[in-house]
Amino acid sequence: MKKNLIYPLLIVIASSSYGVLSTIVKVAMQHGFTTGEAVSSQYIIGFMLVATIFIVTQRQLPKLSKKGLLILVCAGIFTGTTGIIYGESLKYLPASLAVVMLFQFTWIGLLIDCALHKRLPSRTEVLSIIVLFAGTILAAGVLNVDLSGIPIQGWLLGLAAAFTFACFIQFNSRPVEGITTTSRVLIVSFVALIIISIFLNPEVLWNGKLFAGGLWKFGLALGFFGIIMPIYLFSIAVPKVGGALASILSAMELPVAVTVSVIVLHEPLTSLQIAGIILVIIGMMLPTILSQRRQKGKSLDPISK
Repeated sequence: MKKNLIYPLLIVIASSSYGVLSTIVKVAMQHGFTTGEAVSSQYIIGFMLVATIFIVTQRQLPKLSKKGLLILVCAGIFTGTTGIIYGESLKYLPASLAVVMLFQFTWIGLLIDCALHKRLPSRTEVLSIIVLFAGTILAAGVLNVDLSGIPIQGWLLGLAAAFTFACFIQFNSRPVEGITTTSRVLIVSFVALIIISIFLNPEVLWNGKLFAGGLWKFGLALGFFGIIMPIYLFSIAVPKVGGALASILSAMELPVAVTVSVIVLHEPLTSLQIAGIILVIIGMMLPTILSQRRQKGKSLDPISK
């Protein structure tokens, strides 16, 4: 595999791991746990896993500049707030529409990246976003949802969740000198745990539900797929590809979420949803494919040599 394809692939894997989370939470709810308890267990167990890896491999945090520490703290804040706000949006929005609102992070992330780098979106990026948007609507099955009567809070919370997730990707695109990936993930997950503990259900630690009640099983799965895999891989790959492309590639979360829910929860899958999944994958791959073609064309052009 060519080296310049490895980092986009890591982002696809990281975003795919996020796609598993909604199904795990639904299974946890079937076992009597609330959404807040499941999400809390994700960040508690996730931090424990990262801390264990850190103790075994490093044991000492490096000295960071104020700028580097600020980047990591902000990444942790937006990691935690995304989970909280998205959970709140589900109180007002149907699940399918909540997914569509969350996936507005693709164009929001692109606009943020363009603003930070003082540039206009490329035609490839615009085309990719259009295809992704169309595919998201079809894949989420939102065409069958009655949008009348949805309160303004739902729309605002959905957009807020998309904004915070786009900010998380942007802060992860910033390299921090003098820090290992494990140390970076440890700090990010610790800050996210603090944010979650303030707003959700930290009492699962002492009320017996987390360990004696069996919640730890779901926390282990959620912590691995929601903390270890994505934050590690995002920390490695996003600085290499940039926030704009990372936002586009992260759209892989939706096809995985739909597919896993069909396999595990036996939810229905329509032909429109299948078409939407295909569109999402096409839109996600467009920037990388076109970039590869441009590079190949330059290498074959005798004038450019």
